[in-house]
Amino acid sequence: MKITVLDGHTLNPGDNPWTEIESLGNLTVYPRTAIDQIVERAKDAEIILTNKCPLGAETLAQLPKLKFISVLATGYNIVDTTYTARHNIPVSNVPVYGTDAVAEFVFSVILDFFKKPALHSQWSHHGAWQNSQDFCFWKNPNFSELAGKTMGIIGFGRIGQRTAELGAAFKMKILANSRSRSASASFPFQWASIDEILEQADVISLHCPLTPETQGLISKESIGKMKSSAFLVNTARGPLVDEAALAEALNADRIAGAACDVVTSEPILSTNPLLEAKNLTLTPHIAWAATEARQRLMAITAQNIQAYQSGNLIHLV
Repeated sequence: MKITVLDGHTLNPGDNPWTEIESLGNLTVYPRTAIDQIVERAKDAEIILTNKCPLGAETLAQLPKLKFISVLATGYNIVDTTYTARHNIPVSNVPVYGTDAVAEFVFSVILDFFKKPALHSQWSHHGAWQNSQDFCFWKNPNFSELAGKTMGIIGFGRIGQRTAELGAAFKMKILANSRSRSASASFPFQWASIDEILEQADVISLHCPLTPETQGLISKESIGKMKSSAFLVNTARGPLVDEAALAEALNADRIAGAACDVVTSEPILSTNPLLEAKNLTLTPHIAWAATEARQRLMAITAQNIQAYQSGNLIHLV
């Protein structure tokens, strides 16, 4: 059974072996695959593993031996699932692997915004503490506590709930929004509309899926409803945010700051306005990438393949 990995580098840059999957078939791993290389590299594969390499209908039609696709991520929009359903090609994903990794990353940027430890370390290394007239100094106007502040979570799935749980541990008031409002939690939170979150939250963290309804959720209009002291975090999907509107708001001090781990086009384009935005933490889609999370992703992908081979499919999308 031939198994082809189209873009394996981010899952295993050298520290996360393919051992479990190697034992399940004849494995070929490509670190990266350009779009025009997909058909040639995957034409003999029964199983394809992909993270960001797109498998559209035109490409899939040229892969007659393909029987199963396992996406190396939770999001599966890179696969034309209408085509796969019509041609009885099951598609699995990895629904739970990075919950703690992403939630912890969210708080790393929140704490950095409110406390600025790295920046003060840099200043200290460059003499600002030596030259201070006082035993301590700070230059961050947002140097404050999280306790008592309001955190708004838009999208209250596993990652949203874990992020909220961490916020509650910091004694933050939690406002949550989801379409179903079906979640329950062991920590205190309140359901709220998106407008209520925009208007009341000191910190807003996006954890909703990208749909036609959520694309551009953070727009010039929605930013206009936010507190001038608000901090926005996006670790979900880039197109949830109108990047030009966010950059304009940051540069005009309309909101105090933001952190984006995802952007509309990745890798980021040199023309992206966020590159010129102030008070923005911009990271290269790494919230998910903790070693432990990548190890879980590898293990669950192996389980997906084993389930296909046994005829008892799991994690179907």
